[in-house]
Amino acid sequence: MTTVAAPDERPIAPPPVGLSRKHTIRSWTVFGILVVVLFGSTAAIFMPLKPQAIGCAALVLMMTLLLLRLPVALTMMIPSFAGLYALRGEKTVFSALSSLPYHQVANWTLSVVPMFVLMGLLMWRSGLTANLYTVARHWLGWLPGGLAVGTNVAGAGLAAVSGSTTGTAYALGRIGIPEMLKAGYDRRLAVGAVIVAGLPGQLIPPSILLVLYAGIAEVPVGKQLLAGIGPGILVAILFSIAIVLYAVFGKDLAGPNRGRSTEKVSWKDKFDSLAKAWPIPVLMVVIVGGMLSGIFTATEAGAVAALCSVGVVFALKGRTGGAFRALADGAIGTVSTVGAIFLLLIGVEALSRMMILSGISNGFADLITRMDLGRVEFILLMMVVDIILGAFMEPLPMMVLTIPILIPTLASLDISLLWFGAFTVFMGELAIVAPPVGVLAMVIHSITKDREVNLGKNIPLKDVFMAALWFLPMAVVVVLILIMFPEIATFLPDHAGGG
Repeated sequence: MTTVAAPDERPIAPPPVGLSRKHTIRSWTVFGILVVVLFGSTAAIFMPLKPQAIGCAALVLMMTLLLLRLPVALTMMIPSFAGLYALRGEKTVFSALSSLPYHQVANWTLSVVPMFVLMGLLMWRSGLTANLYTVARHWLGWLPGGLAVGTNVAGAGLAAVSGSTTGTAYALGRIGIPEMLKAGYDRRLAVGAVIVAGLPGQLIPPSILLVLYAGIAEVPVGKQLLAGIGPGILVAILFSIAIVLYAVFGKDLAGPNRGRSTEKVSWKDKFDSLAKAWPIPVLMVVIVGGMLSGIFTATEAGAVAALCSVGVVFALKGRTGGAFRALADGAIGTVSTVGAIFLLLIGVEALSRMMILSGISNGFADLITRMDLGRVEFILLMMVVDIILGAFMEPLPMMVLTIPILIPTLASLDISLLWFGAFTVFMGELAIVAPPVGVLAMVIHSITKDREVNLGKNIPLKDVFMAALWFLPMAVVVVLILIMFPEIATFLPDHAGGG
């Protein structure tokens, strides 16, 4: 599953031995600047300033702690409680510490979280990756760029059982990149297909980011998960179309025969491969069908899906003797992940209280009102802001920083919180692809260093980033379609029964 903390939670340390002197000086300079900002913003919080200035200083401290790679929950709690102390004194802090943790997580709507986390982890460890890729290759190989399209569709399917963008791309990268290189694909198209294959990962349930957004925005978790299905499918379809267009119109990008597979696959082989991927439709029927029909609430659907995933693990790994190990790893991972999620939600609530008391939230809402922006103009503005933030931040810090401030504004502009959740998560997904941070691009680049993956061909980081940039125009198209047709996200939750 996708972790809910920063990918690397170690504090910035002195640069390792062996780096150039110029690089070492630059690293120490950046570290020194961050330390100065850290002490300066901390001191500013306790100065006799206006509440808005104290709130801004707390936000600067939070950003600095994020850059210093402290765990995300601590980067929210430390400045939030410091700001609350400066604004209202120690009684407010003690009151928040005594009541906030329980009231924030003792919420029935959050009972679905451990169920979906357990389901995702168990399905991830059941070994479905290779089966999914085979299904996609057998059924879609006839298309131009068929191997790349198959990789993309397999990513959407894998997202439905793992909820992990990085995990999906990592698994498919080791299988798909060498297959496409063998078929004569340009290395940038091969890498790009794997990168975009992971993008639906946090839109199609189970999704940790959608669950976290639901906790921050205080919307039903089940409906928020349903709101991600339509956009997730849209992302997979449009990026598949982009791959086909590159294969058709790009000279030699997909190798001979426009990337169509030359493998002869009988109908028997097609249906045999489809049968091996049976857990995915079963779980989607349980989760989506159960909630839409009103047979299950979100929590009940998660519980039944988790139980089904236990059966899937025994069905797929029972003969190899790995079922109990998969169950143990899944249970341990669930406790760890859910604990981290709840700690994050506590930090988000503390940050939200501090910003409300400082007047930042209402001030931002008033600013948007004075700008007289309509719904579309505001969303386009947020798209630009998210792209800028995404150049330096990962999805979770972006959500933590923006959502508590934006919620009053969304209500005034009549923007559905469920729709905005899908929009925000997708923009966060782009943040882990695009340079200069591009965490997902870095992961893919690390995979391509393996000779079994690159088949002896050098794939530099610039090619990986270029592959990601090739697909960014289609990402803009995705957002524009979601703006014009918000029902893509809201239709399923609006028609779901069972609460």
